[in-house]
Amino acid sequence: MSESAVTDSGEKDPRHESREGLNIFGRIALFVRQVISELRRVVTPTRQELIRYIWIVLGFVAVMMILVFALDFVFGWVSAKVFGG
Repeated sequence: MSESAVTDSGEKDPRHESREGLNIFGRIALFVRQVISELRRVVTPTRQELIRYIWIVLGFVAVMMILVFALDFVFGWVSAKVFGG
């Protein structure tokens, strides 16, 4: 992409700036500008979406806990049978 990329608001987009020819401080400043530019693009979820995401994560964690518990129980039982514990 070229350096002349322009955002919807008409300002120059720092995500497309080149770091060539910049010293260390210029590169740090470019990085900070790019981070801020990306943070402006973040869309925060609505309350309903956030609650839905929380339930999805909690459900996934519960399923993984059950899976790990079951595997631990089975391997423990098998090792007790094999090694006579």
